[in-house]
Amino acid sequence: RKPKTGILMLNMGGPEKLEDVHDFLLRLFMDTDLMKLPVQNKLGPFIAKRRTPKIQEQYSKIGGGSPIKHWTSMQGEGMVRLLDDLSPDTAPHKFYIGFRYVNPLTEDAIEEMERDGVERAVAFTQYPQYSCSTTGSSLNAIYRYYSNRGDRPKMRWSVIDRWPTHPLLVECFAEHIRNELLKFPDDKREDVVILFSAHSLPMAVVNRGDPYPQEVGATVQRVMERLGHCNPYRLVWQSRVGPMPWLGPQTDEVIKGLSERGKKNILLVPIAFTSDHIETLHELDIEYAQVLAEECGVENIRRAESLNGNPLFMKALADLVQSHLKSNEPCSRQLTLRCPLCTNPTCGQTKAFFASQKLS
Repeated sequence: RKPKTGILMLNMGGPEKLEDVHDFLLRLFMDTDLMKLPVQNKLGPFIAKRRTPKIQEQYSKIGGGSPIKHWTSMQGEGMVRLLDDLSPDTAPHKFYIGFRYVNPLTEDAIEEMERDGVERAVAFTQYPQYSCSTTGSSLNAIYRYYSNRGDRPKMRWSVIDRWPTHPLLVECFAEHIRNELLKFPDDKREDVVILFSAHSLPMAVVNRGDPYPQEVGATVQRVMERLGHCNPYRLVWQSRVGPMPWLGPQTDEVIKGLSERGKKNILLVPIAFTSDHIETLHELDIEYAQVLAEECGVENIRRAESLNGNPLFMKALADLVQSHLKSNEPCSRQLTLRCPLCTNPTCGQTKAFFASQKLS
């Protein structure tokens, strides 16, 4: 059946095969929404070429590629199956995957939606916490697609731009933490420190007013409330690159510091990711939970499973879309507010594009 409602699941994506790594890195380092580099059209390709062998080696250690497309497809299938029952008025629903840096690219997904004759399009970020570098970049890609084409959308667009405290998302994280805590020795369980690890941001981005740190903090707070503050915890930050100042404290440095202070039972929780990819499978599982933990003399270190194929998470996605469609709002009020010190004019144009969509 022709889909009436198309849900575009937005994410960065990841290379499925080792030979895809270079193109993934090239698109990433050329994305001016994600980062600003001096002479970017020359420096971006240089950095991508230089980093390709190292990143290929990391992917080879986690099975030869990123599983993010696999998990996104599974989550999308579960979501639309539920939506067809929950919201018959907007059915049939079809999910589309729109990645920024690997196929299927956001622009190609939009073209597929238009070919399918979708009437109502929902741009659904798969990052629960909004950042201009992630969700913002994906939304800018949608705006640029229509702007470059000089054409009005054939579909009525709206956007789910953030959902850091959705009750079912919070319950999913809490459930996975409870399950992992039970795997620690009985006499150590109360002493386990929960480290909520999120991808860091350069301080230049944070200081412009990017809302990401506050939204990640809001997720952590709700999860710990759901768990009754059962254990001590901290919010920490991973994946720093280059010499610039980044949001801290860094996850690896905190693991070292805790171990030096006698806290040797640690649970890592990837709080800003909803499925496994290189930051969980290599950085957390190998670099930190294996290599670093052994160097530091950590007794027990575990990582809470990512949300991946959790049926409750698919229910969360369906509930978010159903509630959004019922609201008849093109976007959240937060999306209309630019970062106070924003330097990217496209952000303002994108926000105006979505806020001005007529849904009925």
